[in-house]
Amino acid sequence: MKNNKVSERGGILNQVKKLKASGLYPYFNAVSSTQGATAVFGDKEVLMFGSNNYLGLSGDPRIQEAAKKAIDKYGTSCTGSRFLNGTIDLHLELENELKEFLNKEGVIIFPTGFQVNSGVIPAVADKNDFIFIDELDHASIIDGCRMSFARRVKFRHSDMADLDQKLANNGVSGDITKLIVTDGIFSMDGDIAQLDKITKLAKQHDAMVMVDCAHSIGVIGKNGSGTASHFNITDEVDLIGGTFSKSLASVGGFIAGSADMIEYLSHASRSYIFSASLPPSSTASALAALRIIRNDNSLQLKLWENTNYAIQLMNEAGLDIGNAESPIIPIYIRNSFTTFKIAKLLLDNGVYVNPVVAPGVKETDALLRFSLTALHTKEQIEYAIENIAKLVNKYC
Repeated sequence: MKNNKVSERGGILNQVKKLKASGLYPYFNAVSSTQGATAVFGDKEVLMFGSNNYLGLSGDPRIQEAAKKAIDKYGTSCTGSRFLNGTIDLHLELENELKEFLNKEGVIIFPTGFQVNSGVIPAVADKNDFIFIDELDHASIIDGCRMSFARRVKFRHSDMADLDQKLANNGVSGDITKLIVTDGIFSMDGDIAQLDKITKLAKQHDAMVMVDCAHSIGVIGKNGSGTASHFNITDEVDLIGGTFSKSLASVGGFIAGSADMIEYLSHASRSYIFSASLPPSSTASALAALRIIRNDNSLQLKLWENTNYAIQLMNEAGLDIGNAESPIIPIYIRNSFTTFKIAKLLLDNGVYVNPVVAPGVKETDALLRFSLTALHTKEQIEYAIENIAKLVNKYC
């Protein structure tokens, strides 16, 4: 019997087949090494400018040792959800240290960062409520909104006048919740959310604020404690979410807030209650990474040294990098096919970057996502940017 859903998605399948036939298909390449400044694809070592390993901790021996010890003590799985038999003392230890790090009253951890947004947003905003999201928010935020009965209102990217108007025009009467949700650092374009201005508007319109610091933790704020810390407005942000899969060298996610809010979410968030809990090794890895960055900001400083150097070189080379201001630097190609072509040629030359194309972004915003770590050397950065500039000048 014909699968109508697959048939309806024929456009995606056709594009995949064309890319594979042309030799430009860039996805699901197997890595056979740790991912630091370099990574091995098959038998070829390349410069890695496409990971989210911002502080370079994913291969750190201290974190690997913590993971091994956790397996020795607890095994490989917690065999249940946090709500029932799946809580171990390491979970509580991580939550306690996270709430101190983030300067919040409470924290709970989730199996993935995606599940934070898909579980928290529907629990906070329900029927008759309103959720206001930046048009460039992460897919997990969008899916979290879809799982809520609340009305979703999208505002133009970092446009505070548009947000102000939409807050004023929606949810003006009745006992309703207004929830503003934004990325802390936007995952593709790399710009920092105007969280200070968002919280001011929230106060004017009696709205709550939730920030997803997936790409902010380890990167901005005191010792990498995120976007709210970066603007010194932690008390004005109701909910701080994030992931362990980037700077914290693990997998999983968290949400931080007031004691009452976290108590409520631990009994109301479906993705928290009905998912198996974070494995011991992943919990121990995140905890070890957290302790490293809380006690030493040298990796954060090195990351920013590399970031500023890369932005300088790209500007000098005349690359279109928009308003780049973080270790995520978008190099706009503005054509999907050309983006795939340049990414493939770069890989052939020993440089891995991520092609980001429609429908993930607008066709006119197709880009190479160039991301830095604290492990990169100046020579590696120079080599990568020199190769990128040559190919962009040739094909764009």
